Amino acid sequence: MLEDIRIPNVLFIDVETVPVVYKYTDLDEDKRKLWDTKFRYVQTESPENLYKKAGIYAEFAKVICISVGFFHFESFRVKSFTGDEKQLLHDFSVLLNEHYHSKKHLLCAHNGKEFDFPFLCRRMLINGLRLPKLLNIAGKKPWEVNHLDTMELWKFGDYKSYTSLNLLANIFNIPTPKDDIDGSDVARVYWEENNIQRIATYCQKDVITVAQLLLRFKGEPLIEEKNIVYTDIG
Repeated sequence: MLEDIRIPNVLFIDVETVPVVYKYTDLDEDKRKLWDTKFRYVQTESPENLYKKAGIYAEFAKVICISVGFFHFESFRVKSFTGDEKQLLHDFSVLLNEHYHSKKHLLCAHNGKEFDFPFLCRRMLINGLRLPKLLNIAGKKPWEVNHLDTMELWKFGDYKSYTSLNLLANIFNIPTPKDDIDGSDVARVYWEENNIQRIATYCQKDVITVAQLLLRFKGEPLIEEKNIVYTDIG
């Protein structure tokens, strides 16, 4: 399969999310009850402590950044969508609908099938947006879904636990994307520092690393730093 993938047809993505409200105590009464109900069988931690993980649940979190990367001739171009969630999801949908809508196009992310792709779909629907063709997989057979997941590719059919992008970058001698913040810092940087630029930079590094990893899987040369082009964050 890997030898059949044409890299220029792949859009690499990474998504950053945060809880819709920063703290458990900031939830309104109905949302708090629904959160408590969701985790009523978890006896080891309180709902307050569990809320630190709220950013991974689309019902209680929002998208604050989508970074994308694609190959264009000799360069690898990177861009981030930030700002109002509905607007950034709309802008990302426009990109997919206009440029990534045929059977030859693919989306690629690390752990994308478990997190990025379904999270985007859920938040688009919550925001009243129609799903772009590449994300609208309802009723499709597995081989009809044009989604690549570098973590799934690394499993080779195995069912071992999660393998981080940082670990794979390390063993394949790819420059680490985790040289500033990591996923556990995103909510704090967003809510306390109000620093979306820092988050977007982190997100873009992940996109580049995912692209590098797929190149390694295919036995192709890595992208040289001089060939990475950053466009304005919007």
